[in-house]
Amino acid sequence: MGGGITGYPLDRLYEEVAFISYYFHWPHDEIMQLEHGDRKRWCEEISRINRKLSREPENVFER
Repeated sequence: MGGGITGYPLDRLYEEVAFISYYFHWPHDEIMQLEHGDRKRWCEEISRINRKLSREPENVFER
């Protein structure tokens, strides 16, 4: 497993792995090899993209 997960809540780890896997379709083993900070950063980036997309107009050409 990747470093930095000692003492990290197991439920939170599952949430991060599921979140990244769902959006990026990365394999479990690859996600588990990420350092905690990297996994957290990818979750933040995915969330940022989702927030941006949810504020876009239905037709992105109407700005």
